[in-house]
Amino acid sequence: MDEIVLRALRKWPDVPAVYGWLSLDRRGNWSIKGERVANPALSGFIARNYACDAMGRWYFQNGPQRVFVSLAYVPYVYRTLPLTSGGVRLSAHTGVPVRRPRAAWLDDTGAVLLETELGVGVIHDFDLPELMASACGPSGEPLEDSAIERLLTDLPSADGIAPKLVLAGRALGLFHIRSAEVPARFGFVPNPRPAPGEPEC
Repeated sequence: MDEIVLRALRKWPDVPAVYGWLSLDRRGNWSIKGERVANPALSGFIARNYACDAMGRWYFQNGPQRVFVSLAYVPYVYRTLPLTSGGVRLSAHTGVPVRRPRAAWLDDTGAVLLETELGVGVIHDFDLPELMASACGPSGEPLEDSAIERLLTDLPSADGIAPKLVLAGRALGLFHIRSAEVPARFGFVPNPRPAPGEPEC
């Protein structure tokens, strides 16, 4: 977090939290009361001070005040960036590079989810073609477009043999997951609300 934010927290530790004002969409855009944040400096400030509490609620620490974030889907949106050596690397919507992708899923809406050292995120829909170009069969053979389509409609369960995505030098098996199961599976609250009796602004 920014040092100015940490100083404000130390000076005013008990400012009531804000709920229902700030949201994150499936393409990594912030909105305040339904109006998209277009100012790059403000977007960057929110991104640098974005974190999660012990209850799985994501928030933006705005000086001494915690502003909880309503998530359209998951806490992160991941973008692909081409490597000069071929393949892709990843960056979160907050601008933080991904160093360790851990697992991959395809949900029932056709979205690809990744778990990384940052947390669970969805691949930006504009980047899906580039991402799927890194797909390979279970034995590592590159896949043609028709083979990718067949695999995506008939992925195995978690104990089956899965096609793989090659990201940041790692081959990740690609499995099915239901979108409704994602928050509980990864321990986050999509739409934080105040606890009974909790003060809010």
